[in-house]
Amino acid sequence: MRKALVLFLVPVILIGCAKLAKDVKAPEKPLILLKEKDVPSFNNDLDRGSLRVAISRSIEFFRRLPEDHLFEYGEDRYSTAHLIKSMETFLYLLDEAEDMEELTDMIRQRFNVYQSVGSDGRGTILYTGYYEPIHRGSVTPNGTYRWPLYKRPNDLIEIDLELFSSRLKGEKIRARYDGSGVVPYYTREEIDNHGMLSGRQLEIAWLEDSIDVFFLQIQGSGQVLLEDGTTLRVNYSAWNGRPYRSIGALLIDRGIIKREEMSITRLKEYLRDNPSQREEILNYNESYIFFKVVEQGPLGNIEVPLTPGLSIATDSRLFPKGGLVYICAEKPIIDDSGTVIGWIPFSRFALNQDTGGVIKGPGRVDLFWGSGEEAGIPAGHMKNEGKLYFLVEK
Repeated sequence: MRKALVLFLVPVILIGCAKLAKDVKAPEKPLILLKEKDVPSFNNDLDRGSLRVAISRSIEFFRRLPEDHLFEYGEDRYSTAHLIKSMETFLYLLDEAEDMEELTDMIRQRFNVYQSVGSDGRGTILYTGYYEPIHRGSVTPNGTYRWPLYKRPNDLIEIDLELFSSRLKGEKIRARYDGSGVVPYYTREEIDNHGMLSGRQLEIAWLEDSIDVFFLQIQGSGQVLLEDGTTLRVNYSAWNGRPYRSIGALLIDRGIIKREEMSITRLKEYLRDNPSQREEILNYNESYIFFKVVEQGPLGNIEVPLTPGLSIATDSRLFPKGGLVYICAEKPIIDDSGTVIGWIPFSRFALNQDTGGVIKGPGRVDLFWGSGEEAGIPAGHMKNEGKLYFLVEK
């Protein structure tokens, strides 16, 4: 996730949404300041109470930074102190405005509104969704729970390439030292099938199925319901540095599942119905996620709890962390059987509180839907175009 890499249902299966992806060249200025006449009319389809909570969490993040730390909004820069004031002003306007029309007028008068250039230079954003899965498990292995969730190994090192060249600003690699030199870290196959981390006391918990471990890694966070009735919450800690490769795309390319039929449910069904192929398919994605235990969460990349429906993940190289945003897209209508029966447009204020390795470029946004299968179903179907705006007080 972002840290929640991150984050992978239908959209992720097809295009990814975890912590890893091929590099996408960043545009010079991903945000463009809009003239007042071009600022959209605002709407907000979720309750303001939850929005206030999400805003307070971004303010919490800002207060941990120096007051003069600068955030880039297109051609402009704003200090942490200014962003805190901007958030407080927005909360004041929420209380003062009698309706959305009045709130729109107030925002146009007092705020600068920046639009993402999107994937095409015209503001087109691909929206996908992610969620926090919940699985049964154990803190000790047994006949039922045999597949471990690992914490970060102490031999996993992160190398900042900017130290070697200014042209590599923001670029890092993950590796290990094998006694003679630095080499890539272990692959999924080496970890899961060759036991390269076994016997090192790195196991946090154990799940019943390798499929559940795989998709929990894809989402980047989750809850483990233990046998004694307690819950263990795990969150993204580190990544092995290996490339993310979509197993959904693999099965589509092989003609096993039709693109129009691909879903998280269909993919899991195939893996469970074809156990002899499972290992080879899962190992196609060499990327591996390590976890840490957290008290609350799931946590985004700014280390605050995500708010369902109101926290988004974007490319952290491009967009200001913690920023107030306005999102417009479509969301699925789900019936009682979990089937999508239609789509409706939605728009709301939200907060940029997470990132993802496959969320690259100015044209990608991942929306956090919440916890459990009730959130996982719509998250897994979301794959629609929309718009993205950032707001900051003038």
